[in-house]
Amino acid sequence: MQPTLSIVIPATSDVAALEDTLVSVLEKRPADCEIIVALGCEYDDPWNIREEVRFVQAPVGSSLVACVNLGVASSIGRVSHILAAGWRATEGWTDGPLDHFADPATVAVVPLTVSADDHERVVSAGIRCSRGGRRIEVMPGRNGSLTSAVPHAPVLEAGFWRTDFLRQAGPGFSTACGDSCADADMAVAVSRSGGTAVLDDTSRVVAGPARSQRKGAFLAGLHAERLFWRSIAGRSLPVSLALHAAEIVRHAAARAPLGTLPMLVGRIVALMQFGAYLPRYRQLRALMQQAHEAVGETDVRTIRIDSAHAQPARPQREQPAAAPLRRSA
Repeated sequence: MQPTLSIVIPATSDVAALEDTLVSVLEKRPADCEIIVALGCEYDDPWNIREEVRFVQAPVGSSLVACVNLGVASSIGRVSHILAAGWRATEGWTDGPLDHFADPATVAVVPLTVSADDHERVVSAGIRCSRGGRRIEVMPGRNGSLTSAVPHAPVLEAGFWRTDFLRQAGPGFSTACGDSCADADMAVAVSRSGGTAVLDDTSRVVAGPARSQRKGAFLAGLHAERLFWRSIAGRSLPVSLALHAAEIVRHAAARAPLGTLPMLVGRIVALMQFGAYLPRYRQLRALMQQAHEAVGETDVRTIRIDSAHAQPARPQREQPAAAPLRRSA
């Protein structure tokens, strides 16, 4: 029988982190699910859990994106839940998100990410992609409120996705934007498809190791520039370019002093690859066209006539005028 949920655990290198995630998932997993571990490293299964978990092997050294894509491609569930090695599940964390997928417009559900030290402290609620090409992580306000948070997609490491959407929009996450911006790139596809990403505050996952923000200035510039040019379909180009220029200035200041030049070189290299973005442009335009057609179909109105209307009376034939009276002699 086809399961409703496929839990995909991508693991790139840290075996101890993988086992932490596996323990949390196996202890709290829902009944109707399969568990897939996509390995980008060697793992000899010391606990002999192959009857409960399906292992699929990517080439050793594969990126997080590559492992995620392999796991999703191997899944058979209607919904794919990505939970990277080092991240941990909490009790009932899949219940609320699965209910949201009853709405056909929902293509992704964002769980709350909580601190490993304090499960009541929310540290992230998905990501947004700005028009200037910046990946922005949605953070709670100073008082912990998330009332104004509107994520465009889950973070790559932890999110619920409609499996068919991931296969249609990619297929899978793009390696062109690297592990750092692949989720923002998919967020663009969510927006152009007319679908929605829903934040579910009843679902909580425990954050794993933080991403390094100060390493690899060249790749940071390369991936951010690719993200921008892969996202321009359906947007006003002059406005987007102006916002993009402001984003480059911000990024340069954030990487100063030593990382500014490598970051700018990475952006220049990405700009020179302009022709590689045309397939993505056409893909996003196709998603927009499908969304437009779907809206058009729902706007069609059907007029039903339950009973016949009364027939109008036929016009009466005009009577000939009476002959004038003659005066008798």
